[in-house]
Amino acid sequence: MLLLALVWGLSIPVTKLGLITIPPLTLTAFRFAVAIPFMMLLLIGKKPLPWKAVPAVAALGVLGIGVGQVSQTFGVAGTSASIGTILSATIPLFIVLFATIRLKQAVPVSRLLGVAAAFAGIVVVALENAGEAGTGGTTALGPVWMLVSAVAVAFYYIWSVELTNRYGTVVVATWSTAFGFAALVPWAGWEAYHTSFELTGQALAAAAYLGLAVTAAGLFLWLRILRNVPASIAASVQYLQPVFGIAASAMMFGDRIGLQFMAGVALILVGLAMAVRAQDTK
Repeated sequence: MLLLALVWGLSIPVTKLGLITIPPLTLTAFRFAVAIPFMMLLLIGKKPLPWKAVPAVAALGVLGIGVGQVSQTFGVAGTSASIGTILSATIPLFIVLFATIRLKQAVPVSRLLGVAAAFAGIVVVALENAGEAGTGGTTALGPVWMLVSAVAVAFYYIWSVELTNRYGTVVVATWSTAFGFAALVPWAGWEAYHTSFELTGQALAAAAYLGLAVTAAGLFLWLRILRNVPASIAASVQYLQPVFGIAASAMMFGDRIGLQFMAGVALILVGLAMAVRAQDTK
């Protein structure tokens, strides 16, 4: 879980590097084009995906990639690396909330207070560098894209747990990724055709890291963790993602980390902790 927090914590700054010369949909397509061949190798010796499961797994892939990953890439393009990192850290919060809804549990007051604190922190963080120009600047829609991504990715994880329990982690993760990639390719092709870009060594290295470490290794590890560890515990360790991501962002892009930013981060982490703690103490 600690290794996964490091790998995923670096994903936003690395995505920012790739976006310097490659547009969002194209970078996302390169990422999954790298990941899928390695994921397919892991299907050797596994039971095939039943035809009756194809619609659900395909929809899962479209949700995870077509909505979750694409909106995250647009969000990273519209936020500084530090702000993108901290907004992506809200995924555990939505995981716990969706798990609560799926299990039809009562929502404690402390969890509602945690949600309010987390979103207050999001507003504080997003406003610090809003409107700044350049690679590290934050636009009005950037944080919105990141929150859309967080909701979609969290729902993807909760839904995928149910499917992996039936058909296996490797099978569901691989085929959902393949279906999502297939839905993305036409849009990425259109973007690549109408947008000039440059395939630099840095961009290709970013796509390789995102595809191999974040997507292939990270996804399998996370789904395996969710099958063996309670959602609240698995989610809580991901609070370390902002630590790794913000530190990397400060070194790579010189992102400003002032008092307002730190106050927003504190609110978000306190809110996330309250939301998860409410489930642990029921």
